[in-house]
Parts: sequence; C-alpha cells; structure tokens
Amino acid sequence: MLPLHWHTEPLLILTVVAASWLHAMACGPLRARLAPGSPYPVGRAVRFHLGVLVAYLAVGSPLDQLGEGYLFSAHMLQHMLLIYVAAPLVVAGLPPEMIDRWLERSPRALGVARLLVHPLLAAILFTLAFSCWHFPELYEWALRDRLVHVIEHWTIFLPALLLVWPLVSASRVLPRLGHGASILYAVALMVADLPLWAALIFGDQPIYDTYRLAPRITGLDPLQDQVLGAAAMKLFNEVFSLWHMGVAFVLWYRAER
Repeated sequence: MLPLHWHTEPLLILTVVAASWLHAMACGPLRARLAPGSPYPVGRAVRFHLGVLVAYLAVGSPLDQLGEGYLFSAHMLQHMLLIYVAAPLVVAGLPPEMIDRWLERSPRALGVARLLVHPLLAAILFTLAFSCWHFPELYEWALRDRLVHVIEHWTIFLPALLLVWPLVSASRVLPRLGHGASILYAVALMVADLPLWAALIFGDQPIYDTYRLAPRITGLDPLQDQVLGAAAMKLFNEVFSLWHMGVAFVLWYRAER
C-alpha cells in the first residue's frame, strides 16, 4: 500500500484558515465599515471558500504525494486544479464593492493592480512561470526540495489569479474584458500553452527522470503517463477558454439584439 497521507503542515493550514477567516471577517463583522449598506455576499463567499478548499485539495491531499513521486499526470492535475478551478473561484469570490472601495482610496495600489491584471502582462507572466517550471532541471528540483515545491505552486497560483481576472472579475475599477476582447483573450489562452503541450505529448520518451524511474502504480508506462498529463492540461485549458468564449458570445449577442 502506498504511504499516502494528507498534508497538515502548520504553514499550509494557517494559510488556508487565514484566507477564509479574512474573507469571512471582511464580509461579516467588518462589512458595515468596508462597504456600508451592502448585503452579505452569499454567492461570493461560497465561491471564495470553495476556491480555497480546491486549492487545499490540490496541494494538501494525497494527490500531492502521487504527483511528487509516482505520476506526472497527478502533478499536472494539481496544477490544473489550482489554475482553472481554484483561481477563478477565488477571484469570483472577491466582493467588488469592498475591493473597489479600497482601490479607489489608494491610487498607487490601483495603478499597480491595473498593470498586473492587464491581459497582455497577466498572460505573459503566467505563461512564463508555468512553462519555466516545466523545464526538466527546475521541475526535478521542485520534486526534490519541499520548499522549492511550495514556491513552485505559489508562483503558478498567484499569476493564475492575474490570468483569469480579465475573464471573471466583477470589479468596477478593474473590470473584465468586453465581449469581443474576451473571445480573443480566450483564444490566446488556448494558443499560449501549445509549445509545452506539444513537447509533452509528442516526445518519444519521458522528459522527467523521477517518473521514468518511479514504481509503476498504474497500468501506464512513463510515456503514457506523460501523455495523459499533457491531455489533462489541454482539456482544462480548452474547457475553461471555450466556456468563457461561449459566455462572451451569448452576452454579446443579447446586447446587440
């Protein structure tokens, strides 16, 4: 039996609890001060806490051990949950009336935030971070060193928040893209990961030694596992992008009627 367990490191648990506690405090006891007259944002609270839960499942469940020592596809699934499930839920769970009020009081913070969530910069930052971590040397380093692995996940998740912002933001001062621009942005997202996807899926041998030498716990050989991971990467990317393309098209159509 594999020695799988849930991660309960103090720093990880503290991060998860602190994120949910801060959101709960802002939307609950501090709501009258931060956004006077606004109702409790039930839907946004559900999204935010669900996003935090998915992030914990990605990095704190036995999936993390499977990805560290056995299956490339499990490690890729971790990343996809962080990028295309947890990040959109967290961004969609931020109450815009509170975010906007704070940003409008701090022009410098607003300027920095506008720069960071600009579609071009957000896409470049994310694509560089995600692609660089999949270079064999950096990838293997992250698998061998727990601290580096944590840094890897943070430097993928934080740019992912910026990446999805132009499509899921409800903010008035940092709004989502218009309908046509959303469609173009979603197409760009589908294109941006093609080089990495191609390298993973069309390689004639496994790229990462860890998985080539790992005990086989499934019927997949290392190359098949790598192809499965690449397929999962593309599936999450396509579903996310096509969903937002469809939403933008429908809203655009309704607005033009």
